Amino acid sequence: MRIYDVLDNRISKKKDISPKYLFLVFTIICVALIVVSYFASDKLAFIKQYTGAIITPIQKGVDKIGVWTDSKAQNLNEIEELNKENEALKIELASVKETLNRYQNELQELQELRKLYALDDEYPELNKTAAHVFAKDSSSWFSNFYVDKGSDDGIFEGATVMCGEGLAGIVTECYGSYSKVRAVIDDRSKISAKIMPSNVLCTLEGNINKYQDGYLEVINIDKDAAIEVGDKVITSNISRRYHPGIVIGYIKEITLDSNNLTMTAKITPAVDFYNIGSVLIVTDQLETILE
Repeated sequence: MRIYDVLDNRISKKKDISPKYLFLVFTIICVALIVVSYFASDKLAFIKQYTGAIITPIQKGVDKIGVWTDSKAQNLNEIEELNKENEALKIELASVKETLNRYQNELQELQELRKLYALDDEYPELNKTAAHVFAKDSSSWFSNFYVDKGSDDGIFEGATVMCGEGLAGIVTECYGSYSKVRAVIDDRSKISAKIMPSNVLCTLEGNINKYQDGYLEVINIDKDAAIEVGDKVITSNISRRYHPGIVIGYIKEITLDSNNLTMTAKITPAVDFYNIGSVLIVTDQLETILE
């Protein structure tokens, strides 16, 4: 008989053992151990002592490992929860920022509209239409910019443009739905003006570099003119380019020219040319010659 057949016979014999007999054997062994442990506890004490000395440290180590493992698992769960909360907070924060930016933009637009309404009330004799700035030349200030109103809206080349507290510039190019505006700070701007309340004539010259330093200049002021710091500079009634009486700025410094015949004054413009969002365009015709 081959060895495989012998193994198969042994395996088959093992398989023939009934589970109830195995259960009976284990029960007898357990009862025997209980009896021995009860009647021979003194004799087995040394065994318990040695096994305790071996098993107790192992048990403590296993307990520590279990505690450590449980702690790490708990930490991992907490980290996972914190990551989820963090992602949720990031989404919520982004939403809040978006809402805040929208409110800030709406508030800025509201403030600009209020200024436009106030400016409109100051010049009730002029017909005007509001327009929004949608582009400007590549610089940090608005020396030349574009508005979303054109000839289709009654705008024309030479139309006076206002914002802030007064004069912003003049329309130099006009198309169907938009126009280009040249600001008073542009180097090509030259405006016939007068200083109030003394009613002294002068000329404002645009200069971007000087505006960077916080001022513009009005020149050709009579040396005997009774002017002082704080006086208002407005467009004059002899100007053929701008409607008269519109505020240009306020005098901040006066100096006597080297010819001893005229004075020059630095003025603070009535418009912040770093921030222009909306403007008023005068739709009343005036004989103009573009600068």
